[in-house]
Amino acid sequence: MRGMLTDKAVRAAVADILHLLPDEVRDTDNLFDHGLDSIRLLSLLERWRDAGAEVSFMELAEQPTIEYWLTLLTVFAPTGGESGHGRVTAG
Repeated sequence: MRGMLTDKAVRAAVADILHLLPDEVRDTDNLFDHGLDSIRLLSLLERWRDAGAEVSFMELAEQPTIEYWLTLLTVFAPTGGESGHGRVTAG
């Protein structure tokens, strides 16, 4: 469903792009310390914008943690019960 980014989906995307398992990255870890670079960040940004996220490169780069990104990206998932607070629009 377009515009639905759950906590699980964000964590999975980050782990995938870093070639890690989702449980290998803590929510408060600085993702640049795990090998995230600007190219990978742009790739994530494109993926999330395609899903309906309204977020900028600078917003993600200024606090590169899953914890912060979840506040920007996630929305309430009606079937999964995961909550979010971000600015994702359903399309």
